[in-house]
Amino acid sequence: MIKPASLKPGARIAIISPAGAPKPHLVQSGRERLATLGYEPVLFPSALAQGPLYFAGDIAARTADLHAAFADPTIGAVLCTRGGWGTAELLPHLNADLIRANPKPFLGFSDPTTLHLWFAQTCGLVTFYAPMLSPDFARGDSLENGVHLRSFRNALTQTDPWSLGPAEGLRLLRAGKHTQTIRGTLFGGCLALLNDSLGTPWALRAPEGDSILFVEEVGTHPYQWDRMLLHLRYAGFLDHVRGIVFGDMAQCLTASDPEHRTRENALLEAALLHNLRDFAGPIAIGLQSGHVDTPNVTLPLHIQAELDLAVEPTLRILEAAVC
Repeated sequence: MIKPASLKPGARIAIISPAGAPKPHLVQSGRERLATLGYEPVLFPSALAQGPLYFAGDIAARTADLHAAFADPTIGAVLCTRGGWGTAELLPHLNADLIRANPKPFLGFSDPTTLHLWFAQTCGLVTFYAPMLSPDFARGDSLENGVHLRSFRNALTQTDPWSLGPAEGLRLLRAGKHTQTIRGTLFGGCLALLNDSLGTPWALRAPEGDSILFVEEVGTHPYQWDRMLLHLRYAGFLDHVRGIVFGDMAQCLTASDPEHRTRENALLEAALLHNLRDFAGPIAIGLQSGHVDTPNVTLPLHIQAELDLAVEPTLRILEAAVC
């Protein structure tokens, strides 16, 4: 895998919208808070565009912004404003040679899962499942409400191992049948987007060798989790997965009162355990990355990690994601 250069103090960060059109006031708030970290946000031409339907500009404009962000030698990283829907439209038009020749940290979650897959499988580039400008940097009344700063800095600047655990919501869902500690390549993203890729030229492929799968979602009912995981299993996708980390499920619960939410969550966890009854590896849940109401954790993808459930749930990032 190609590792991008670490994010340097004062770096210029390209702001792009490869999918949905963001709300301008949230982008402005997010830019201001990103700047407080010492970076220079650079708004690319279609980032605030109100294109056809719900898109931020047409396909050509969104593709041009992504290419220009990577080609610009003064840009240190590429950050999405939001998800929504639309990144899959860009895939036939992307220039892999340009990306490989100009590797940079790419940050986003949800719909940009499609780009994470493409970057990894077509370009061999390490990317980051990370906070975005309008849903996270702009959330609440301070930067810390939306961005888990320790993992953001560690993932983008750190070369030493670091870890995530109960403080980031991680807890045991089910012990492994043979071992509580496994190592492998960390990969994954938003479950619906992983499923949607199957059957296309850009279909999800599991990393070679042992791997750890991270998946999260929003507004997804227990039967939908069950259905999508079954699709992955039938596709043989879990054959080399040795451990699984599920995200924070709060955004998949619809009830407002605590009693009903507890029952709803119990059904969701039961559905996951039913689906994975023959999976031998350890399974953790609750990692606050992606669609969360808590500070959003940054995860480097396609690097070596360790899932350890022997004492307290811990996800260790063993390998630097930047150089």
